Amino acid sequence: MIPYGRQNISKNDIEAVTRVMRSDFLTQGPMVMEFEHSIVKKVDAKYAIAVNSATSALHLSCIALDLRPADFLWTSPITFVASANCGVYCGAQIDFVDIDPNTYNICTQKLEEKLIRAEKKDLIPKILVVVHFSGQSCDMKKIHALSKKFGFKVIEDASHAIGAKYRGDYVGGCKYSDITVFSFHPVKIITSAEGGVLTTNDEEIALKANCLRSHGVTKDKKTEGDWYYEQTELGFNYRMSDIHAALGRSQLTRLDSFVEERSGLASSYDSMLKELPVNLPFVHEESYSSWHLYVIQLKMNKIKKTRKQIFDSMRAKGVGVHVHYIPVHTQPYYRNMGFSIGDFPIAEQFYQQALTIPMYPGLSDNDQRYVVKSLIESIG
Repeated sequence: MIPYGRQNISKNDIEAVTRVMRSDFLTQGPMVMEFEHSIVKKVDAKYAIAVNSATSALHLSCIALDLRPADFLWTSPITFVASANCGVYCGAQIDFVDIDPNTYNICTQKLEEKLIRAEKKDLIPKILVVVHFSGQSCDMKKIHALSKKFGFKVIEDASHAIGAKYRGDYVGGCKYSDITVFSFHPVKIITSAEGGVLTTNDEEIALKANCLRSHGVTKDKKTEGDWYYEQTELGFNYRMSDIHAALGRSQLTRLDSFVEERSGLASSYDSMLKELPVNLPFVHEESYSSWHLYVIQLKMNKIKKTRKQIFDSMRAKGVGVHVHYIPVHTQPYYRNMGFSIGDFPIAEQFYQQALTIPMYPGLSDNDQRYVVKSLIESIG
């Protein structure tokens, strides 16, 4: 089976992990801080807090921005559920903003219109979580301007987008946001096996997240001796281990080459698929995508088969296609909150036609041609 995504582990990655496993610290040692420093240097942020998953990073981000039960968090319907769940963890109310039909990111026009309506009802969100779908940055300059005008905080869910650039700068520098979150799951651009990180330029946010990731315990004071610690607030066990950090730090050295290879694969797909009844991914001129995913839109009005028939056919041929994502507001949990099918029609239409095809460093020319051949045969 050719998967839709997979990790690329080198000899240097294995050696980096092995060195830590032979050291005195498997966790709570120096490697996590070294990984954080490498992230900061790469994306040009002031602070990075590494944790055990991007979901944990999103949760800590919401707490650090003081999200409370009376508050609203808005996000995109086209994302993994964690982008919304992080607000639910804080007891906040959740809402969504429909997507741009070209980029599949939050539509800034619909966002502005919704903010104008919300302002009249005194229901401006406390936090907007923007999702850089498939590795392409949202229109952060416009979103930043709206955040200043209407008074909300911005979290960039860049789980797909480490190595991506917006207006010439790496995503993660937080020039237009309060916090950026990256994921290091094995199918992402780089991996730490499991893990995530939040970046910020705000010292208070960094200190808060740093404390909360480790039970809310601090050792800043040495009142009784070097053993002394204090729990100052209720935190979580969200720490990243040194083993995971070692793998992540080693992978980070190959980030640019990974993104370059993904970009080349995307260009090849563009050429090979241009005559098929599909819409190809669109990249805005201000963005340099990291190409976590290559998502096509099937032109169902020109295809006699259903998306499921095409999906099942490609799986039977050994091509691990996928669908990203089922709109969050249509999930049973969120429908129980009052959301309904029809609430965000562009996101729903996107979902009905979306198909993710394999994209990862190491995907050979022959495998890529086989993916395209299988798609042609499956469409019929």
